[in-house]
Amino acid sequence: MKLLAFSDLHRDLDQGAKLVAMAADADAVIAAGDFASIHEGLEETIEVLARIEKPTVLVPGNNETADALRAASAGWATARVLHGEGTTIDGVEFFGLGAGIPTTPWDWSFDLTDEEAAALLAGCPEGAVLVLHSPPKGHCDGPGEGFGSPALAAAIAAKRPRLVVFGHIHEAWGCTSELAGAPLYNLGPRGTWIEI
Repeated sequence: MKLLAFSDLHRDLDQGAKLVAMAADADAVIAAGDFASIHEGLEETIEVLARIEKPTVLVPGNNETADALRAASAGWATARVLHGEGTTIDGVEFFGLGAGIPTTPWDWSFDLTDEEAAALLAGCPEGAVLVLHSPPKGHCDGPGEGFGSPALAAAIAAKRPRLVVFGHIHEAWGCTSELAGAPLYNLGPRGTWIEI
């Protein structure tokens, strides 16, 4: 399966149109959150992306809520919003969890605590493609001590996904890592091709 994966579009409609064109060559598309900027521009961004006709998995970032993303993408026939739930595409299991994890310092941000994230990830099947918005602690999660989530790292170690993708930490876009045998990608908005 040839995946086109991206994150953190943040209302960049020109880049959104480029991703729509790229998606023609994909078997499935992953969009790992932050379509809006501080809850603004979500509908316009999804309107551009909804031209993607391939099966698409979306998770909310911390710049839009799960409910708002579901409402904005309601007319996008090939898209499925995942937040604490899974879906299957061509026999491949996907499980998604969005939001800023752990909680960010911004009062406008759509966030989860590590405890809330751990509870929502309990239903993730082993060996799935894990689509997150936030990174696991210690892996492509920024400078210094990093901003990643211990709960996400623990869930990856326990569930042993076949692939983990995320965004959120802009300074680490393009970074790759590995945890519990799973390849990890901090995507960014340019579009990353991944074969599984």
